[in-house]
Amino acid sequence: MKILVVQQKKIGDVLVSTIICNNLRIAYPNAQIDFLAYESTIDVLKGNPNIDNVILFKDKHRKDKLELLKLGLSIRKSKYDLVIDAYSKLESWILVLLSGGKRKISYKKPGRTFIYTDNVPFAEFPETNKGLAIESRLSLLEPLHLNIKLDPVPKLYLSESEINDAKLLFKKHSVNTERKTILVSILGSEIEKTYPPKFMVQIIDYIAENFDVNILFNYFPSQLTEAQDIYSQCSEKAKKNIYFDLLGSDLRSFIGLMNECDLIIGNDGGAINMAKALDKPSFIIFAPILEKKLWATFEDGKKHVTVHINDYEPQLSKNMSRSQLKNANSELYQAFKPDFFLELIKDFIQLNLFEPKE
Repeated sequence: MKILVVQQKKIGDVLVSTIICNNLRIAYPNAQIDFLAYESTIDVLKGNPNIDNVILFKDKHRKDKLELLKLGLSIRKSKYDLVIDAYSKLESWILVLLSGGKRKISYKKPGRTFIYTDNVPFAEFPETNKGLAIESRLSLLEPLHLNIKLDPVPKLYLSESEINDAKLLFKKHSVNTERKTILVSILGSEIEKTYPPKFMVQIIDYIAENFDVNILFNYFPSQLTEAQDIYSQCSEKAKKNIYFDLLGSDLRSFIGLMNECDLIIGNDGGAINMAKALDKPSFIIFAPILEKKLWATFEDGKKHVTVHINDYEPQLSKNMSRSQLKNANSELYQAFKPDFFLELIKDFIQLNLFEPKE
């Protein structure tokens, strides 16, 4: 049996969609399971024993219709028995249509049902604390009636050398391994998803004031100036525990560093999803424009905690349309002060790092 899972988009989406492959491997241990993804996201697929081949969707496939056609025809040559489209946008519709897959599964969308043999309704609200991002992917397996217990948890796989390299990097930067280490996702992938820096400084100072821990910053190299600005505003006590220059040289080395950390706090994004896939506790600050129902995965108020302005001041955005919410995002962020949830952060750290496990 030959299977193709399609999931373009960002790292978090790709990582979550690997649960489809993980469960298919359990149900069909001898199947060939391939995964199609953007070239920039393949690092979260590396080492996954449930994926046999990764098909790269490159920039040229987006910019050139002929190149997209060539990719679709190359997929067709593989003669897949099953194609699962977890992306379900124009690019994937074309590829699935060209694939010639015997069975094709995706979400039910008006005007596109003819492309697929199985069209799965997309739920509006999650039924469990797994979140819609997880539940929707698992729903794509329902038409197959798999006789297995579904595993909903995405996973990252590191080699021994990658684990050792991260430990050596900690040693190189003289990280105090006698202390617990907290990774702080200080900046979002874009300004609309970034908690105001002045508030993030308050959170970092609060952590340093209440706990003797190592603090690592997560940010993109392109965000160095913004990261330096946040560091410069931190208290002297916090600066003593911050290892500002400790960064991975690429995404795989960053994953290795994250594996050495004990938990993550900060803006929602790919880093949070990767941390969860490494079984790290998470405290997520959601942007006002985002809805918790999709990406508040596995929230239980203990190991995984999320906060949103609507948890504290729901009247501020009541009855706002999507466009109105987007225009008000900055203003709502300014109203989302750390005082709302600093005690919650303190309890989260205490519970996950310093209280004895049962």
